[in-house]
Amino acid sequence: MFKRLKNPNKEMPFLDHLEELRWRIFWIILAVIIGSIVGFILVLQFGVLEILLAPLESVLGEGEKLKFFSPTEPFFLILKIGVLVGIIIVFPVITYQIWSFLAPALKRHEKRVIIPGLYMGMVLFMAGVAMSYLIALPVTLRFLLFFGEDYWDPILQAGPYLSFVTKLLVAFGVLFELPVVIMIFSVMGLVTPEFLRKKRRHAIVIITVLASFLSPGDVVTVTVMMMVPLVLLYEFSIFLSVLIYRRREEKDIGGGPPEGSVEAE
Repeated sequence: MFKRLKNPNKEMPFLDHLEELRWRIFWIILAVIIGSIVGFILVLQFGVLEILLAPLESVLGEGEKLKFFSPTEPFFLILKIGVLVGIIIVFPVITYQIWSFLAPALKRHEKRVIIPGLYMGMVLFMAGVAMSYLIALPVTLRFLLFFGEDYWDPILQAGPYLSFVTKLLVAFGVLFELPVVIMIFSVMGLVTPEFLRKKRRHAIVIITVLASFLSPGDVVTVTVMMMVPLVLLYEFSIFLSVLIYRRREEKDIGGGPPEGSVEAE
């Protein structure tokens, strides 16, 4: 199905690249469809909605139900959540297809670093989601729902609430991928440890802006919750970059920062 040349030193023809890309996209789409069906079943049968509603119940008490204003809203909400769960389930398949397409263009030492980085990325993503669910989400709901409680009572609609929760969970998970991104850039020679150290202040400013932008409701507490781990992850990224360049020097690969790398003035 996928054409591979027997001689690895020869480049694959352009049309063969397109053919392989077409099949990779096909398998990704098929995996997402199957995962969405499985995710829809899981949402209905294994209490995914209860998990998403648990932070709200911890704030307002048990028995609190969300409201909806359209007959079709419950079905489409469960469908959307099912698709999201399905994508999470088949994400390793998606990653494998993308990796299989890009891997032939990478050097051996790049593969040795990027492959563990993909596993680390999955762990970091889950850590970000867990921190958001266990800490940031309850604090955010408590702040928003009881802000101005002397003047109005909350009526929570199902759609906006579930959208709010999923965006916050995904935002934390994506931002926790920072070390993986910097590690890949270091492997490719786009950044160096010296560059990362000298641009630390700029990075903190960017992290602050990102955290403020992604914090639902512009809650100061949630912004700080995002900033602190991101700053720590940035420092961890510098450590990973140092290890990569030190290992490169030990193996005498390139002798120093690769040509075209970003260096501080």
